[in-house]
Amino acid sequence: MSKECCGCESKNLDTLAKKQAKVLWIVLIINSVFFVAEFISGILSKSVSLTGDSLDMLGDALTYGISLYVINKSLLAKVKASQFKASVMMLTALVVLGRAILTLINQKVPAHEVMGIMSALALVANLVCLWLLSKHKNDDINFSSVWLCSRNDIITNTSVIAASVLVFYTQSIWPDVHVGLGITLLVGKSAVNVWIDSRNSLIQESLI
Repeated sequence: MSKECCGCESKNLDTLAKKQAKVLWIVLIINSVFFVAEFISGILSKSVSLTGDSLDMLGDALTYGISLYVINKSLLAKVKASQFKASVMMLTALVVLGRAILTLINQKVPAHEVMGIMSALALVANLVCLWLLSKHKNDDINFSSVWLCSRNDIITNTSVIAASVLVFYTQSIWPDVHVGLGITLLVGKSAVNVWIDSRNSLIQESLI
């Protein structure tokens, strides 16, 4: 009876892993495509917030790829992957901060039309990603961290849309810079939270 139960549990875990992998592949492709689109648009439009959003997409694409790699691996491997994700998120925050400083130096008003259109398209894409990931957000530390990344994307997309409207009305760099800095703080805070959660998981399992 015990062997049969172990067999059922193993089969259920394999089924779950396949479902997780399918979701991760979909969101990985979506984020990769929008990273390229937003990054090019952000550079051409001279937008700090749009560039920041694109780098956030890149960070997510990297974390989804890593998450695919550790689906069938040990808790320790998943925790290490989460810590790497946190490092990528923090690096993203620093890059956006640098872009904001550059904008302050150059004082170039970004193209609000490009900001609004691209961020609106990215919002729709990220809502799809969040919906897909929500089904598995409580599965393990691996998926809880990628769900957090996706949730942050919704916030940043909405903020960039708001910034584009304000740039249109004010013809100023400040709405764009403020949102860019807001993205920096949000991503940086999430990176710290992911790192703390992963360390707590190691402590609970007596792995450190």
